Amino acid sequence: MPDTICGTLTLVGTPIGNLGDFSPRAVAALEECDFIAAEDTRVTLKLLNHFGINKPLVSYHEHNKRERGEQVCARLLAGENGVLVSDAGMPAISDPGENLVALCRQKGIPVGVVPGPTAVTTALALAGLPTGRFTFEGFLSVSKKERREHLAELTEERRTMVFYEAPHKLVATLSDLLAALGDREVALVRELTKIHEEVVSTTLAAAVEKYTAEAPRGEFVLIVRGAAPAPVEAADPDTAATLARGYMAEGLSASEAAKKAAAATGLKKGDVYRLLINKE
Repeated sequence: MPDTICGTLTLVGTPIGNLGDFSPRAVAALEECDFIAAEDTRVTLKLLNHFGINKPLVSYHEHNKRERGEQVCARLLAGENGVLVSDAGMPAISDPGENLVALCRQKGIPVGVVPGPTAVTTALALAGLPTGRFTFEGFLSVSKKERREHLAELTEERRTMVFYEAPHKLVATLSDLLAALGDREVALVRELTKIHEEVVSTTLAAAVEKYTAEAPRGEFVLIVRGAAPAPVEAADPDTAATLARGYMAEGLSASEAAKKAAAATGLKKGDVYRLLINKE
């Protein structure tokens, strides 16, 4: 366990396009820390320069996360306070920062957070599709096998689905979604909080046609409607009546037995009850 001088890692959400979305608390976190771990130090340096902040930067990204994660933790255990940022949005969400947070948890290093912009919920709010329940699927794998397996798991997913995609892979991803899920409603949200912010509400088939004809630009968030509930096939009336009579044999009244059999078979309670009465 770390001793009392252990520092804290603070996750700080950064703007996804508009620098005006960077909160005063986020600015203060960067000003007060000892060092900043950044996905791309060049991108973060522009942010720091904009706000007049001068702090040491450490690169932390997908390709060095194991070695660099241990180095960051060593500094935190020695008493320094660090901040983790991604290029845009919340670190650790579809981001190698999740590994650093897990490593800190393993080592007993405190982790704090300064909430900030995130493309997932921002795009969801704009899409006009159901938001009560949703699933974030991130980027689909570039491996064809893993991609197929991922999409196969989603064919009956009833929650709204959220994907990230780069412009050069958009048409391929839309085509794969169409093949796996059928023609669903989709909202394509691009360039969030930037000058060319746009929401295109359409279907997967129409989106494939649109972006095959015109080259997509900007980073995309895809909001795809979930699968429709499977239709309930009502059981044969005689089967329902037999089931209800079995419930009556267990001591239920005709009304209670009809209600229970109706729930189990998809028939209306009144129809099952009439079958019971007519056969008595």
